[in-house]
Amino acid sequence: MDQETVRQEEAVANDEQQNRAQAVPPGSDRENESAGQAPDAVAALEDRLRRALADLDNLRKRQARELERQRAAEANRMAAAWLPVLDNLDLALGHADADPSTIIEGVRAVREQALAVLAGLGFSRQDEVGVPFDPARHEVVNVVDDSDAEPGTVVRVLRPGYGTPERQLRPGAVTVASRRG
Repeated sequence: MDQETVRQEEAVANDEQQNRAQAVPPGSDRENESAGQAPDAVAALEDRLRRALADLDNLRKRQARELERQRAAEANRMAAAWLPVLDNLDLALGHADADPSTIIEGVRAVREQALAVLAGLGFSRQDEVGVPFDPARHEVVNVVDDSDAEPGTVVRVLRPGYGTPERQLRPGAVTVASRRG
């Protein structure tokens, strides 16, 4: 054997002797002392676990209450946004005996107000003709041959869509020009 191997074996033997010297002999006072501390440590850990679980349960309940509060606030905000539209519809109905042209003007104004409410909520009207068909924004209802339109473009909007491609309330129902050929 070389000297390095001998030194390593001596170091291992010394470590083993030190470990045996530090070991607690069975039945000694040190063994009984460490055994007496174990139940206290376990009890302390169990108490910490119970407290952590209680804190987690309280957090879940608090989050559920907060979520419900936010949902209620959002529902209130949505309803409040529509109240002026409803008020104006009531006014229009109150003038039902008036000149039909003024009623039509009033209904148009209420319609514009409703569109503004939807746009304010992030759902602007999508009713463009001549734009390329986008499956995220459009639902094809019909395909027609149209020599004046580029293939794959919207030639008629049957029902407008509302929203953005990322946040769509409803896709638009459209007629699309067919591919030539």
